[in-house]
Parts: sequence; C-alpha cells; structure tokens
Amino acid sequence: MSGSGTTAGDDPLQTAVWRLRSRGCWTDAAALLTPHAADPAAALERAGLLVERCLFTAEGWADAEDALRTAEAAAGDDEERGGAACERGRLAYAATRLGVRDRADEARAALGRAAALLAPTSPRRPLLDFRRGLVAEHIADSPQAALAAYQRAHAGASAHGDTLLLSFTWHHQAGLALHEGELTEARHGFSESLRIREELGYLIGTAPTLAALADCEPEPEASRLRAEAGRLFRLLGGVPVWLGAQLAAAVPVPSSRVQASPVQPSPPQPEPAA
Repeated sequence: MSGSGTTAGDDPLQTAVWRLRSRGCWTDAAALLTPHAADPAAALERAGLLVERCLFTAEGWADAEDALRTAEAAAGDDEERGGAACERGRLAYAATRLGVRDRADEARAALGRAAALLAPTSPRRPLLDFRRGLVAEHIADSPQAALAAYQRAHAGASAHGDTLLLSFTWHHQAGLALHEGELTEARHGFSESLRIREELGYLIGTAPTLAALADCEPEPEASRLRAEAGRLFRLLGGVPVWLGAQLAAAVPVPSSRVQASPVQPSPPQPEPAA
C-alpha cells in the first residue's frame, strides 16, 4: 500500500480513505473499507492501513493480524498473494524494529515469498524493493544492500508514478547519506521528501522528515525545524510514537561542525514504510 494523494478525478471512497490515513486516523479509514472486505484489493488496502497504524503507534497488532488473514484468504492470484505477503513482511518488520517481538526471520521469508509471486513488472514491485531495503538496513545491518534496494524502489516509483513512495525512497537514501557524512546529498533527499509530503498533505509523515532535515542544518535552522516537528507531533497526539524520544534526544549541531565534519545524526527511528 502506498498511494499518491488525491486529485479531482479520484474515487470518493479512496479520497476519504486518503484524508483519514494522512492524518493518522487509520482505524476510521479501515472502517470505510470493511464493507468491501470480500474484494481482494479492498481487503489488502485495509490490512495495509492497520499495519501502518502499528508502525506509527506500536499498537493494534491483533487487528492488523486479523486484517492480514482476511486479505490472504481473499487473494485469488499471484499478484494478490504477493501483495498480502508484502504486507505480512512489513508487519513482521515493524514488530522487530519496534522491539515488540523478534520476527526478523518471518519478515525475510514473507518478503522473499512476495518477490517470488510478484512479476518483475508488477506495480507492487517498487514497494517490495523498498521494504526489503528496510530489512537490509535495520535488521541485517547491510547499508549497501539497503541502498541498492532503495535505488531500485526509487526508479520503480518514478516509473509507476507512485509519488508517496518517492518521498520514502528520498528519505531513506538521505538517511544513509547522512550516516556517511554526506550532508549535501542528505539535505537534498530530505528536502525532496518534505516537499512531496507537504504537496500531498501527508501530515503524519511531515514531522519525521522535518526532524531528519534538522540533522543536516546548522543553528538556528535546526532548532526551528525541530520545533515545527514537535508542534506537528503534539498536534497529532504524539504520533509517530518514536519521534518524541528522537526530538528529546536531539542535540543542536554547531554551524562550524556541520560545515567541517561528519554529523552524528539523532538516534535512528523506524520511518514507516509506505
């Protein structure tokens, strides 16, 4: 599940789902799809919403599992089964990354199953590449493999017009660049991610990107960005849950340090998959 915002020609149901999702109202968005749960596409979208809720709130695991089982049962072909496996992998990744339970092996297996089921030209393939990048970076501790996966996802998202996914691929490539001290590249990537999210109205993804961009900037700009991230974080009721600790732990970076030496970024956070 990814998405690219709303336009005048969008289906009213999808427009309503997007508006709720972009503001962190995943349960309400999923409820709109419940009457259509027999349809494989709607069942998978509903599961994706509830898995995303887990990533942002660290809650709702049982609901996400139930929705995934429904989507898996409704799937009727390899494309649909591959999409469900991709969501299964994301849920297992989320549980592992947030320290709920170690499901790393399940995440790898589910994403591997999705790779076997989805055709190379599938529109779901870029999202799968992105999620495999997350596992490579945050579970396997393999930044080179993660970068390659993010680059494939970025190219695929561009080809398929998946604007929201592009915001995630920009963000994560920038994060790797920041870790290597490549400030110009990191700043560009985070800025592109922020631009897309603001244009789409993806409010719940804006605060994490503001906070990440702050790690690339000297004072007083860094503090201004973190203050804006904190304002959005509070506006959304403390979502995403992991951002509060990141903002609290952030230490202002002197201007001379930003220009002359690599940055030690804020503690890594599990930027949600699209």
